[in-house]
Amino acid sequence: MSLLEMAEISKEFPGVLALERVSVSAERGEVLALLGENGAGKSTLVKILSGVYPYPEYGGEIRIGGRVCRFRGTRDAVEAGVTIIHQELNLVPQFSVAENIFLGREPARRGAIDQAAMEREAAAILARMRVELDPRTPVYQLSVGQQQLVEIAKALSLQARILIMDEPTSALAQSEVLHLFDLIRNLRRDGVTIIYISHKLEEIFALADRVTVLRDGQYVGTRSVAEASRDELVSMMVGRELGELYPKAQAGLGEAVLEVEGLSAERPDRPGAFAVDGVSFQLHAGEVLGLAGLLGAGRTELALTLFGAWPGPCRGRVRIGGCEALPRSPREAIDAGLALVTEDRKLTGLVLGMGTGENVSLASLPDLSPLGVVDRRAEESLVRRYVQELRVKVSRLEQPVGTLSGGNQQKVVLAKWLATNPKVLILDEPTRGIDVGAKAEVYQIIGELAARGVAILMISSELPELLAMSDRILVMHQGRAAAVLDRVEATQERIMAYATGGV
Repeated sequence: MSLLEMAEISKEFPGVLALERVSVSAERGEVLALLGENGAGKSTLVKILSGVYPYPEYGGEIRIGGRVCRFRGTRDAVEAGVTIIHQELNLVPQFSVAENIFLGREPARRGAIDQAAMEREAAAILARMRVELDPRTPVYQLSVGQQQLVEIAKALSLQARILIMDEPTSALAQSEVLHLFDLIRNLRRDGVTIIYISHKLEEIFALADRVTVLRDGQYVGTRSVAEASRDELVSMMVGRELGELYPKAQAGLGEAVLEVEGLSAERPDRPGAFAVDGVSFQLHAGEVLGLAGLLGAGRTELALTLFGAWPGPCRGRVRIGGCEALPRSPREAIDAGLALVTEDRKLTGLVLGMGTGENVSLASLPDLSPLGVVDRRAEESLVRRYVQELRVKVSRLEQPVGTLSGGNQQKVVLAKWLATNPKVLILDEPTRGIDVGAKAEVYQIIGELAARGVAILMISSELPELLAMSDRILVMHQGRAAAVLDRVEATQERIMAYATGGV
């Protein structure tokens, strides 16, 4: 008998059948991967399992250890041994690491919170994870990747029998991903059942025992990972053959569009310490320059500095299209021909409550308002052009962008910046949190832009993505440029060697 059985699960939202009689099972000590494009029903299924959508708001039956479970909320699920780590972080920034791990379950002594005991227990969990974090550190001081590890520690503190991980590596550096994988394998040996959601197929093949595929709210099939192929799983997910995932054409490089010499960015909270330290490189028209490095290497900080968005002092020389320009603000950067697709589209890339069209035109409003009033006809023409060009799936331009799938949201961010007609496009984790089909479309867009002569600086934590899409790869280590590798000489091993300070 399986530890977990979800039988004939159905869930309907107004006008949308999110799940239709989906059945899934998992054994004790198994890593079961859930695959599917955005909107396939994966998140809805695990929200039902974790009590986010309580009974009887869904149809079907959940059994754990043979016992029927009808969760009225998340607390019921936790008491039954089910814990979920959501893709979106759910931490209190002002609280410490330990306070977040034990939020609502703080150890007490004589009627008061036992701070010392809580910090000791938090330190023990973090040590088990091989994570070097001070339990007393406020969460707002942590990077996104470190905050994700705190979420995982919080889940482990609940002694879960079934642990659901929804895109747990989306914000982690490669070294942290490897630590997480070791942790998952240890949990599996301890008998913990793990439901693992990821768009990264290499993670599925590295970790999972079996994989269940959903498409359009329906069950497609379950395969043993040992017997499945990448092409088969992709075909099951999208219902069609994708062909080559990375449509990279040989670049015909033009002149240097972006020239950077000795660029440094000082940390605003630590005078004399540099997030970017004397970085120099050139980026040519039609080139995709990959930017690799571990978490904290300075990749995003370099992008923010180039875009005039770094909050601390900056120095160095930057030439854009032959003109001296070290932008001091995003507006100066845009005027100079730069565009930045940020790492977190929901936080810094989009205004989720606004319409899709309004988001597309947001960065172009100065050009659309020559007399201080937005030319609505010109705005609509611009928006429709890029929505059609990037194949954004939207029912109407007024549709709130927050209601679109992750892949379409990412295309809206791209459309917003392409509408500014940039010379240099900086992409920070451009395929983070989107499905395989959407990734293929983003790769195609990148290839088309490079063919038009746009210079592209692409930051990615996915080494296969960097190796496939880049003409050259700049590797960073501790804020400095460790190496620049040509496409023919770049390998995962060489990149990691430079990224970790070796070679």
